[in-house]
Amino acid sequence: MKKPMKFSLSLLLIFMLAFVPQINPEKPFVQATEEGGALVQELNQLLNNDPDLKGALAGVSVRSAETGELLYDHIGDIRLKPASNMKLLTAAAALSTLGENYKFATELLTDGSVKGVTLQGNLYLKGKGDPTLLKSDFDQFARKIKDLGIGIIHGDLVADDTWYDNIRYSMDLTWNDETYYYGAQVSALTASPNEDYDAGTVIVDVNPGKNTGVEPIVTLEPKTDYVNIINNAKTVAKDGKKSISIERQHGTNNIIIEGTIPLEASRAREWMAVWEPSGYALDLFKQSLLEQGIKLNGKVRTAAAPEGSNVLVSHQSMPLSELLIPFMKLSNNGHAEAIMKEMGKVVKGEGSWDKGLEVLKEELIKLGINTNTLVLRDGSGISHVNLIPANEISKLLFAVQDKEWFESYLTSLPIAGATDRMVGGTLRNRMINSVAQNKVMAKTGSISTVSSLSGYVDTKSGERLIFSIVLNNLVNGSKGKVIEDKIAVILAEQ
Repeated sequence: MKKPMKFSLSLLLIFMLAFVPQINPEKPFVQATEEGGALVQELNQLLNNDPDLKGALAGVSVRSAETGELLYDHIGDIRLKPASNMKLLTAAAALSTLGENYKFATELLTDGSVKGVTLQGNLYLKGKGDPTLLKSDFDQFARKIKDLGIGIIHGDLVADDTWYDNIRYSMDLTWNDETYYYGAQVSALTASPNEDYDAGTVIVDVNPGKNTGVEPIVTLEPKTDYVNIINNAKTVAKDGKKSISIERQHGTNNIIIEGTIPLEASRAREWMAVWEPSGYALDLFKQSLLEQGIKLNGKVRTAAAPEGSNVLVSHQSMPLSELLIPFMKLSNNGHAEAIMKEMGKVVKGEGSWDKGLEVLKEELIKLGINTNTLVLRDGSGISHVNLIPANEISKLLFAVQDKEWFESYLTSLPIAGATDRMVGGTLRNRMINSVAQNKVMAKTGSISTVSSLSGYVDTKSGERLIFSIVLNNLVNGSKGKVIEDKIAVILAEQ
């Protein structure tokens, strides 16, 4: 008869521990598998069976806003193109480095002196990155020059855009983007056509002519001679086809209009990016000076103001907390890139993408983000080379909640189904009449084959959840928005 086997207490403990699951606080207790609670089951059912996700990648990360615990993770550690969810990182870094009250400056300087009503010397319009300058601001500059008693400028009118470097496009911007407002050139001196503040653009309106066979009527906002309209279009009969194209020739400010527009048809409208926006801003300022009766006796050109030039007029933009509203609500690419360069200028002494990205990475590290898993190329997300895992986005959204500037950050996010354009932003027409309406505060994102949505949702049970949805390799980007909305509604129903 065999003797019974004896176990020591230490061996017994080792044996028992071998069957205890290891707990990683960064991983959910229930992964994105077929097992799990109702939320996991519902999200899995959607992600695994939606036909529009066949062949696509869906990074989904859900956290508790209170604890940061990862509640759901579907390929959340896989690097994906974030599109404009990149702006969540840019805005957080800007608030951290520049502060809620930071303002962009614009200055009028001279290297000469005033004698009687004549400014003997050049007048420099020096931009320091403000993307919100309007024609009305240049009008105010001109009135202040007039108030100084100046009626004649016996010298040149000069644009100074040297606050930033002279690289106008982020490294991955494509030619088919640069003509339009979302791909406008970034300059330290620029101008916007209206209070959407799409810097470096003009709004082109094409209305039918009064008779068939004649050119349509083209108007610009603001009025400017800086662009050259080449109108090859024709007005046709009421029952004719409306087919108007508005394009700018690369490397020029020739805006070419082709096609047909029927009598009594609604206008065709496009926001067109100008070539070299510094000259555009200077043209608007020149108009303002002439409208105030101030005579110009010199040339119009671009150059740096000499050291020691005297500041005649100084202007400041709205604070960053207010600028975040059009920036984030309307997903303004130009704002993102100007902010990127401004962070580089303020922190590193160089207004460039390279230095701005250095600052961005440093701030993300402070917020606990693993920058070793990120690929960052710009501030807006227009690049197809940016790569960010959904789990890192949700981690960022958790980390920023205890910052003193978080309320400005949260307020800047679009709100689902909120009809006011500067409240709902890019989510104003989404999730209407659902449980998620007014409960989802999130940043949208969209570039070719990519759609994303990341932010916060207040649930039926009174809990706040953090989520990040990053969809890549989509055949139809608009279908991605439908999937995002379904996920957001599922979360709101919890």
